[in-house]
Amino acid sequence: MDKSTNSLNWFEIPATDLSRAKKFYQTIFDISLDETVTGKSKMAFFPADPDSGKASGALVQSPYHMPSNEGSVIYLNANPSMDKVISRVEAAGGKIVVPKTSVGKYGNIAFINDSEGNKVGIHSMD
Repeated sequence: MDKSTNSLNWFEIPATDLSRAKKFYQTIFDISLDETVTGKSKMAFFPADPDSGKASGALVQSPYHMPSNEGSVIYLNANPSMDKVISRVEAAGGKIVVPKTSVGKYGNIAFINDSEGNKVGIHSMD
């Protein structure tokens, strides 16, 4: 990651009832969210142009996403190599919570705890 790339790659807002959450966000923003299922996750995507280079995100209902007042999960850009990023986490004072996991054509994700105890997602296409 350098100053010519987006530092924020993706965000997810946890939901226990995706239909209810989707209705809420569609209502307050007057938008339409498209749904899909990826692995164990049900997702409703915020509108985005995938070729724009701008960050976007989704509502997500899965065993790994629990709504809380502790904040939404953000994904930082781990391109071009998530393996390099993961290899540095523990030495820097963090912890790997969920190892590199494929999300199919969307690349790979992992969850880490940073040095402050924050859960942060990382994403790469490798």
